[in-house]
Amino acid sequence: MTHVADEVPLTLEGRPPKTLGVLDQGALWANLGVSLLGFSGALLLLDPLGGAPLSLAAALVAVVVGSLVGTAMVGLSAVPGTRTGQPAMVLLRGLFGARISYVPTVLNIVQMIGWGAFELWVIAKAAGAIFGAVPYQVWVIAAGALTTALSIWPLGSVRILRRYVTIGVVVSLVWFAWFFLTRAPAHTGGSWAAFAPAVDYVIALSVSWVPMAADFARHSRSSGAAFTGVVAGYTLAQVACLGLGVYAVALAGADAVRADGTSVFGPFVAVPLGALFFAILVLRETDQSFANVYSTTLSLQNLMPRVDRRIFSTAIGVLTVAIALFVDVNSYGAFLGVIGAVFVPMFAVLAVDYFVLGGSRGWNTEEHAPSRWSRLVPWALGFVAYWLTTSTPTLPQWDAYWQSVREAIGFARQPWMNGALGAAVVAALVTLLIGALTPAARR
Repeated sequence: MTHVADEVPLTLEGRPPKTLGVLDQGALWANLGVSLLGFSGALLLLDPLGGAPLSLAAALVAVVVGSLVGTAMVGLSAVPGTRTGQPAMVLLRGLFGARISYVPTVLNIVQMIGWGAFELWVIAKAAGAIFGAVPYQVWVIAAGALTTALSIWPLGSVRILRRYVTIGVVVSLVWFAWFFLTRAPAHTGGSWAAFAPAVDYVIALSVSWVPMAADFARHSRSSGAAFTGVVAGYTLAQVACLGLGVYAVALAGADAVRADGTSVFGPFVAVPLGALFFAILVLRETDQSFANVYSTTLSLQNLMPRVDRRIFSTAIGVLTVAIALFVDVNSYGAFLGVIGAVFVPMFAVLAVDYFVLGGSRGWNTEEHAPSRWSRLVPWALGFVAYWLTTSTPTLPQWDAYWQSVREAIGFARQPWMNGALGAAVVAALVTLLIGALTPAARR
């Protein structure tokens, strides 16, 4: 059991312990990079537009490029957390001011609750693929209870991941890779036409962790340990996860996976000892739901800093269980698109302000930090740029609206354009422009 002095303080008024080294961070992010949703979502990588599948080479390059770009964003967003000792949403007080930081905080709470519900759903479905006689609801409740317990002792949970779980995950991935590479049918055909939206999808998978990176990095012994753990651990794991997913989709059949995303779990259970090794991956998936519930807890503490985090963790755990019992996972792809549009440009504004414009010298995370309305401008313009340049489909009405905007302003989206990179570039350049036009004393 972790000593109380080595655990996260119960309120934001406590001093965060600096106990996580590079191996702890690497193990945490490697486990977060392996996701059952990644297996079932590999079809979105292979055919992000629905009707223009990628070649195998294009899909694998998209995984590597998207993972490197996305994890670099996550790694950089972790650094201010290490330096200031503050969680992610509290850091946004320095970017936007205390009151305006409540806006992205609420958005983060919504996305993390959504992620938590998705994770409990996929855990229950995957467990059902092994133990079909046990009702779905039982697995959701059991996973929710374990998730809540992990979020109450977060640093102890990270150490358990490093010492015990990571080894089992590596062995399981190697085991499945050996059989999939020899049994999966050859992936033929396809093109590079949908490469940009595929990269968008992979970046969105990574960038969804930007709003929580500092929640764990604040306990890192150094900025280098936090950055290295994120980039190395998550990139390697996500590339392996999505690569396995591509072959699992080939074995299960793209049409079957398109009709039921959980059918991708069948090939894992079917290999020799597959049920045993897949059970390890299912149990490990609770680190995803744990990270989401814990980040939601810290986000709520930005709004109510003196409330015991254990109360929030318990309440959020119960809420995610309730949602998971009725969640519609068919909205998964659209959900990722919204996450990328909101948090990629916000990261770009934070990175430029903190690392380039000298914000790190006086980052104000106090409860009464003054509002910085000017930083909403690049964030909003980056959000618009995302939807103008992305080709990833979400909801028909939403996509039709942005197509009408393109037509109204005479903007023709080119096949090479990428929503995440477009949003980041626009937000970064506008932030730099505002910084150049603003006296240093008022930045």
